[in-house]
Amino acid sequence: MTILAPATAAQVLEAVRWAVAEETSLEIVGHGTKRGIGQPVEARHRLDLSKLSGITLYEPEELVLSARAGTPVAEIEAALREHNQELAFEPMDYGPLLDGEAGRGTIGGLLAANLSGPRRIKAGAARDHILGVHAVSGRGETFKSGGRVVKNVTGYDLSKGLAGSWGTLAVATDVTFKVLPAAETETSFLVTGLDDAQASAAMAAAMGSSAEVSGAAHLPEGVAGRFIDGGLAGGARTVLRVEGFGPSVAYRIDLLTRLLKPFGAAETLDEAVSRRLWREIRDCKPFADGSPAPVWRVSMPPSQGHLMVDAFRRAAGANAFYDWQGGLVWLRMEADPEAEILRELITHFGGGFATLVRAPLATRAATPVFEPQPAPLAALSARLKEQFDPKGVLNPGRMAFA
Repeated sequence: MTILAPATAAQVLEAVRWAVAEETSLEIVGHGTKRGIGQPVEARHRLDLSKLSGITLYEPEELVLSARAGTPVAEIEAALREHNQELAFEPMDYGPLLDGEAGRGTIGGLLAANLSGPRRIKAGAARDHILGVHAVSGRGETFKSGGRVVKNVTGYDLSKGLAGSWGTLAVATDVTFKVLPAAETETSFLVTGLDDAQASAAMAAAMGSSAEVSGAAHLPEGVAGRFIDGGLAGGARTVLRVEGFGPSVAYRIDLLTRLLKPFGAAETLDEAVSRRLWREIRDCKPFADGSPAPVWRVSMPPSQGHLMVDAFRRAAGANAFYDWQGGLVWLRMEADPEAEILRELITHFGGGFATLVRAPLATRAATPVFEPQPAPLAALSARLKEQFDPKGVLNPGRMAFA
């Protein structure tokens, strides 16, 4: 295997054109923190973008930041903190869950995986904040989409189209994101001892109120004790985050206290502990245990998540916790991923998407890692791949399952 390590966009173009001319294939990586997600890539060579790094433009007053694709997200977040700004969609760091280092994921990988975090219920995902991209298609052609302004209505927004494509359509070389001011402070409101159904009702009540909750998670008893060094041990915890100016946060916490009083005993976490807890929820901390045990990431209607988990546990051994008001379910299996049973139940309980984010290589090769697409959508995806990468140069096999 040849490892190509371009340091400029021109060198990326040269590398892809070489692969097209040789009719060979490339695995696209940054620092490789998400290589364990998806079907095993069937490429003969590797295109390593880790040297294509650095922030190329940052205008805090305009809320815009551009960076080369191989720039670590941690570096970008550090620059934003100096101006009290953030990536509002709170991108997850998959490193620890996949038995790697924290803080190594790149901004290009963030876009390719369409990352998000607990604040997705309020702020959306990477796709909702990308402003522009420079990229090289699998044809060996450069293109640009979007720009450096928040309003962009000219033509097709290919930058959003690349979000979630996992490097199978094009190689991003430079990306531009909208950034936003960070909250002055935050507090988390915790209700103790609710079962999954009660927690679903409590979170729905909170989200339907004027408390402007920016995070809603339920940590059943089996996983609650694995957060903040065991600080939540002693029962299930339903967690609601409130962010903003100090007086506003205090007012909205008081509103939640009155609203959720019928659900039982409650407490609050101060800013430092709250921030740590939500980082651990974001990064799936209780399942980042160095184990190869299969882990599923399931997105479905918030009111149906706990019902699906209850039915699934009757058929297979699994541990679970909930984010996005119950609309994101993290499942850690004991052994077999039980893909067929899981997907049948997701369909039964309102539909959704299941991604096998961690499993041994042999299991990934034998299991549809990404949600199988209905025939019309699969045909559309195939046409899109044909337009961008007709010779299958980029990340062959990663999103396909034979």
